[in-house]
Amino acid sequence: MRLLSREMPDDFNLFLFGDAHMGTILHNRKGFEQFVGTMQSPYEGLPATRNYAVDHGDAIEAITVDDKRYDARLVDDPRGTPLVQADDYVAAISPIKDRLVCRLTGNHELHLGKFGDLAAYISEKLEVPHGTYSARITYHDRDGYTLFKHFATHGRKMLSSVADDPLRRDVNMKLSLKRHLKFKAGDCILQSKGHTHRLLVSRPNTELYLVDDGEHIQQKYSDSHATDGYIHPDHRWYCNTGSFYKLYTDGYSGYAECAEYDPLEQGYCVAVVRDREIQDVKKVILGGA
Repeated sequence: MRLLSREMPDDFNLFLFGDAHMGTILHNRKGFEQFVGTMQSPYEGLPATRNYAVDHGDAIEAITVDDKRYDARLVDDPRGTPLVQADDYVAAISPIKDRLVCRLTGNHELHLGKFGDLAAYISEKLEVPHGTYSARITYHDRDGYTLFKHFATHGRKMLSSVADDPLRRDVNMKLSLKRHLKFKAGDCILQSKGHTHRLLVSRPNTELYLVDDGEHIQQKYSDSHATDGYIHPDHRWYCNTGSFYKLYTDGYSGYAECAEYDPLEQGYCVAVVRDREIQDVKKVILGGA
């Protein structure tokens, strides 16, 4: 866990991404390049200099030859040791390194912890704050006043639902995502995790209630503000940040295919911050399976 802070303008875009899994032929390289290009371009009415990002880990595949998931046919580079993969990721992400708020450790990098901290190595190469497995980030203005707080973690628990109806499946997984995160940080209005490769956004919900002033009954809605201290779990944004990992590639079968996983939307999320508040969190969906 790291406690981090970053000075921000009143208006900015915060890209929430992760699970690139660079080093396997199942890595969506075209999609990742598209993401980097989007970060370098005007977005949602703001110049590229207002685009920032948090990397939620599993930047590299980091599967060694003694791992049951290892398959030499799926390595995209014959030199493809985890260290080479780490250097390749540094090269790929370097064009936007100044816009990275922090980077997290994923379970793939963590699995190789006895050999060294590859996630920290990548962060050091990029000169980007290393948030460890989870980070609490305070976004503040030039005078030090808090805009809002963000809890980001790579995550460990999976999200799934056996419901037949797609609406029920979507709601079930969003409720699970909320359940995974809501007790981790009561003062963070934005909470995000990676790991599952799912691309989900659960928006804040308000409820109608009635009050009176002694003469008249009035209606109000439950609400919390980003700087209130404790923020009710129903009033927070929850995100699962997707991935750049393909389920299928022609001629080979990866471990996700062999485990009979269903296809998932590839992509990332973007928190749209205007006038110091989160106005929306959008899903950006990439092509591919």
